[in-house]
Amino acid sequence: MTQVPTRTLGDGTTLPATGFGTYPLTGEDGIRAMVTALEAGYRLLDTAVNYGNEAEVGEAIRRSGVPRDEIVVQTKVPGRDHAYDRAIASVEESLERLGLERVDVALIHWPNPSVGLYVDAYRALVECRERGLVRSVGVSNFTEQHLADVIEATGVTPALNQVELHPLFPQDRLRAVHERLGIVTEAWSPLGKRNAPFAADPVAAAAEAHGVEPAQAILRWHVQLGVVPLPKSSDAERQRANLDVFGFELSQDEVAAISALGREDGRLFGGDPNTHEEM
Repeated sequence: MTQVPTRTLGDGTTLPATGFGTYPLTGEDGIRAMVTALEAGYRLLDTAVNYGNEAEVGEAIRRSGVPRDEIVVQTKVPGRDHAYDRAIASVEESLERLGLERVDVALIHWPNPSVGLYVDAYRALVECRERGLVRSVGVSNFTEQHLADVIEATGVTPALNQVELHPLFPQDRLRAVHERLGIVTEAWSPLGKRNAPFAADPVAAAAEAHGVEPAQAILRWHVQLGVVPLPKSSDAERQRANLDVFGFELSQDEVAAISALGREDGRLFGGDPNTHEEM
C-alpha cells in the first residue's frame, strides 16, 4: 500500500498530497472501485451532491475497514443551493447521505456568478464550520475575483480551490494567486481526460527517463507544482499506479517542458467560471 504524504492547509489541518476523484462512480460497481482505492492507500475521497454518489462514498468507507479519522471526505454544494439557508441544508443533507457526522472539506461547486449568491453560500459554509458540521471550507472553480469577494465578505480564506488543471491548462496565474493567499490548489481532470497528452514528447520522455507510465509522470508534475491531483479510475491496478508517484522526482527541466504544453484554449470544455453554470 502506498503511503501518501500530506499537505498542510491554511487553517492548520492536513490533506493527502493526492486524492481520488469519484465521479461518475455509482452503484455497486462504484462502491467496489472506491473500496479498492482505499485499499491501495487513497485517503482523500472527492464527491459532490451533483455526482449523485455520496451514499456510495459513505458505504465504501464503512466496507473498507479504514478508520474514519484517517479519511478526508470532501463534497460540494451545487448551484441550486447557494442561498444561505439552502447551503446549510445542503451540507446537512450531504451528511445524511454519506452517513457521517462531519464532512472534512465542503466546497462550493461553481460560483455561478449570474446567480450572484456564491458569497452567501460561502458564509453558510463558514457557519457550518462553526457548528462542527465541516472541518475545512473551500471553493471550486473560483477565479481571483471570486476568491477576493468571499475573503472580503467573511475574513475567511478558502482552504483550497479545486479547479481544472492539467498539462494543457496549467493555470499558472491562478496558482500564483493561490500561493500568495495561502490557498492549496486541487486539480480535477488532472490527466486531461480524452485530451491527455500521454504521447506528447515532454511527457513520454519524462516517463521513459524515470521508468514510469505517462500518467504517473503527469501526476508527479502536479505534485511538484504543489497541486493536489484527483485522478479517477475504476481499475484497481491503475488506481495503484496513479498513487505511486512519490518514489521518483522530475527534474526542473522536465517540469518546465510539461508545463510548456499549456495553451490559452486548453480547457476540456467551455468551463469558464465566469460563464459556466452548474445548478
